[in-house]
Amino acid sequence: MPIAAAYARVSTQRQTDSQSIESQIERLRAHAHAQHWELPADYVFRDDGYSGASLQRPGLDHLRDAAARARLDHILITAPDRLARNYVHQVLLVEELERHGAAVGFLDRPMSRDPHDQLLLQIRGAVAEYERVLIVERTRRGRLRKLQAGTLLPWTKPPYGYRVDPDHPRDPTGVRIDEAEAMVVRDIFRWYAEDGMSLYGLGQQLERLGIASPAGCPAWCPATLCHVLTNPTYVGQVFANRTRSRALTTRRSALAPVGRHSSGKSRREPGEWIAVAPVPALVSPAQFEQAAERLVYNRQMARRNNRAHDYLLRGLVSCGHCRYGCVGRCQKGHYDYYICRTTARLRATGVRCPARFIPAMALDDLVWRDLCQLLETPEMIAQAMERARGGHWLPQERQAGRANLLRGRAALEQQIERLTEAYLAGIVSLEEYKRRRRDAEARLAALARQEQELIADIDRQSSTASLAAHADAFCQRVRCGLAEADFERRRALVELLIDRVIVTDSEVEIRYVFPTSSDGERERFCRLHMDYQPGLLNHHASREPASRGAHWGSPHNGASILRLGQHFQGSPRTAKT
Repeated sequence: MPIAAAYARVSTQRQTDSQSIESQIERLRAHAHAQHWELPADYVFRDDGYSGASLQRPGLDHLRDAAARARLDHILITAPDRLARNYVHQVLLVEELERHGAAVGFLDRPMSRDPHDQLLLQIRGAVAEYERVLIVERTRRGRLRKLQAGTLLPWTKPPYGYRVDPDHPRDPTGVRIDEAEAMVVRDIFRWYAEDGMSLYGLGQQLERLGIASPAGCPAWCPATLCHVLTNPTYVGQVFANRTRSRALTTRRSALAPVGRHSSGKSRREPGEWIAVAPVPALVSPAQFEQAAERLVYNRQMARRNNRAHDYLLRGLVSCGHCRYGCVGRCQKGHYDYYICRTTARLRATGVRCPARFIPAMALDDLVWRDLCQLLETPEMIAQAMERARGGHWLPQERQAGRANLLRGRAALEQQIERLTEAYLAGIVSLEEYKRRRRDAEARLAALARQEQELIADIDRQSSTASLAAHADAFCQRVRCGLAEADFERRRALVELLIDRVIVTDSEVEIRYVFPTSSDGERERFCRLHMDYQPGLLNHHASREPASRGAHWGSPHNGASILRLGQHFQGSPRTAKT
């Protein structure tokens, strides 16, 4: 008996609650039963509350995995827009599922290989995509009108200290005070604005009192406390349209991948805010303004802006255990260390980072000596660039390979001429002539593609040579003043050429970036949106990843920076280059 699978999807939680997805599954089961197909319970895939505009859906992922294992004969879906709202996504998914041997069928309009049915499927996909755009626009405009009318709250989860009507969570008239949490909010404002306690001290105080954070964690992070101190809802007024989405300009973490967050948020001017509705106030306006003034003052006087102690690698050291950044600390007046941010306190998970204190002077000296050695031997940079851009062949080998391709093409062209003469002389039949000529032309096309790839490799090698020449010239300009460089010059050079220094117990890893054009000397590496897997690079970036050691990055045409890494074993205090 043929094995079938069913897929159903709804976009909103309201549709889920109204049993809309259950009605889809019932229709799919009835159709499978009528066709005498077996539909196991574990082959019913569903996505509750997932938009059809995205392919990141757990039910769809499980369906694709099951189809890849070649266990499905039929896949049943009520309509094409349940599979995807984007026409391109529909085509890709149908092709992928049918490539694994599963026939995709839609109940609302059964499709076949007839050109008219395929055209109708394409039209329905385009209409579904257009309808999704209209739904998004109508929803946005309707939401904006309700916000301006004061009948809709801008948040689905109330701020800490408030509760909403469970039956009408977006109704402003249902907002009420949670007295237990409200007392915590008032204490936070009083401790910070009046008693002068820091954000870190606030977190420690709340943790000692056993008060959980809004997310339910035992530890309060400074970002959460800052959000509480800057939320105007506590003064008694709910505002909407306070932030706008924008493209990220820096990496969220120097070691973590970019992840699914491709955009950030920036604060709008208060004149653009939308006053939605008044709510019960928890603090006075004067206390709120006092806290805001103290936040501005503390940012200016923060320890990260303290230059009393010189740290060559300030902001460039990361812990290899927890992947967090390290900060410079002076212990007992004359012992300087780089300390992981999580070693001094327990993280929200309750696990303390096992990283040791890193002697700042020893690590600074190790990194500076290795940087000087690298600048004095630019051949290492040229080799890394050649490997990074795929230049593994010697020029003589490339030219010999091109000559072989030319000889092969000439032989095939001569073979086609002889085959044509044999057909004209009646030696071979028309069918034989067509078959053999088609094979020869296919081989000619393959040789042409190989020749184009070889030419592109040669062009890329010449481009790599020019980039390496610029990197060599940069090294020559810089290394003449390395011996007499003061701290400020060393710091400027380290900020330009070092992306990250990662310390994991006795191992030190240095990740360099080198300019390969004049633009690369002015761009900071932190502006890139990339992780450290080879070949993953934002197309708008102006730097190229490479790595010296285990991984090598793929070429990027607009590159102006080469990245390579160096590893050391041994304690930072005694490690040698």
